[in-house]
Amino acid sequence: MKFLIKISSLLLLLQMKAFCQYANYEYDDDYEPDEEYPQRFHVNQNFDYAIPYLSSLDCARECFCPSSLPQIMYCENRKLKSIPKIPAHIQQLYLQFNEIEGVPATAFINATSLKEINLSHNKIKSDRLEDGVFTKLTKLTQLFLDHNKLEEFPSLLPNSLERLLLNFNQISKIQARNLQGLIHVTMLDLCNNRIEDAFKGKALSKMRNLMQLNLCNNKLRSMPQSPPESLMYLSLENNSISHIPEDYFTKLRNLTAVRMSHNNVQEIPRNMFNLPKLMELDLSSNKLKQAFYIPRSLEHLYLQDNEFEFINITLMCSFIDPMNPNRLTYIRVDKNRLKAPLSTFAFLCFPHIHSIYYGEQKKGEGQNTQLEIPSFPQFPEPEEDRDEGPEEGPYYHGEVEHREREDGEDGDFEPYSY
Repeated sequence: MKFLIKISSLLLLLQMKAFCQYANYEYDDDYEPDEEYPQRFHVNQNFDYAIPYLSSLDCARECFCPSSLPQIMYCENRKLKSIPKIPAHIQQLYLQFNEIEGVPATAFINATSLKEINLSHNKIKSDRLEDGVFTKLTKLTQLFLDHNKLEEFPSLLPNSLERLLLNFNQISKIQARNLQGLIHVTMLDLCNNRIEDAFKGKALSKMRNLMQLNLCNNKLRSMPQSPPESLMYLSLENNSISHIPEDYFTKLRNLTAVRMSHNNVQEIPRNMFNLPKLMELDLSSNKLKQAFYIPRSLEHLYLQDNEFEFINITLMCSFIDPMNPNRLTYIRVDKNRLKAPLSTFAFLCFPHIHSIYYGEQKKGEGQNTQLEIPSFPQFPEPEEDRDEGPEEGPYYHGEVEHREREDGEDGDFEPYSY
């Protein structure tokens, strides 16, 4: 009995000692985790944990909303005739290649987070596109309405837009009020419409961020008025423009490419294209007879299918500057009325030129002729600069295979190909 009492007393003493250890422990308020055992959960500063991922159950049954891309809704090529219900969290909506004929005012009433809408390749008409349907989409930056049946430029578009595609429609007029507020648009594509007279007054100049303007394949008889100084790419192929005002390009110092093939231009003032950044100039299929100044930045020049009988190189290059040589590498002059090749002075003025394509020249109605092109010796290159490619130096005067633009390439500048 005494033995049991001693054992109980010993256990009681041990319990009291352990309790006193915890009672006397001072907790540190500034506790820091042991670096040897870091946290397994890492906080992503760019993720909004207040907004849970929405499941595919929120997606319209006609569409597809991948769980890995919860902000995108794919509804293209599903024979839709109307716009389905769009969840509020969707930012990119793809409805191209359907049979949608109209866009009611309530189509995007809950989808105010939309940044991109693609409604191309449908059957939308202007009278079925309700005014103000896009107005409340204050985050919308890209709107694709190409390949539809629009007769008018959409009105009351949000000023957040950056890219607007309206090509391949039936638009014939553009009202200045329709462009109000589009100050952030960088690309405007209106190719393949029925526009006869575009951008009167200073409506276009207010689009101060516009970099690319496509108006190819329309019925324009004059140049679009007051283009903004920000413009870099201008596409006016396949119109009926016969005259370019002499000071038209004076303020467009950022122009990189101008395409005006298949018009009725008869004359270019000598210094019209004296622009510091111009790299591509296409004036093919016009009625030009007289050469003009070539800026030092120009690399590709297209003059085929005009009425040149002689090309005066001294007009194109008035003086030679070895420290700042011309960058021209390629010229097309086929389908003109040239009786002799270009002067050899061209190779001094344009030391980087690789080829001049002469092709066939016009001789008379229905008759063409080939020019006799003399060969000129190449300047020897240092062996360390030679490549394994063809032996064509910068002074090569022969003809090489020229690059034809593929169908549909006109108007699709490289930086914004789509």
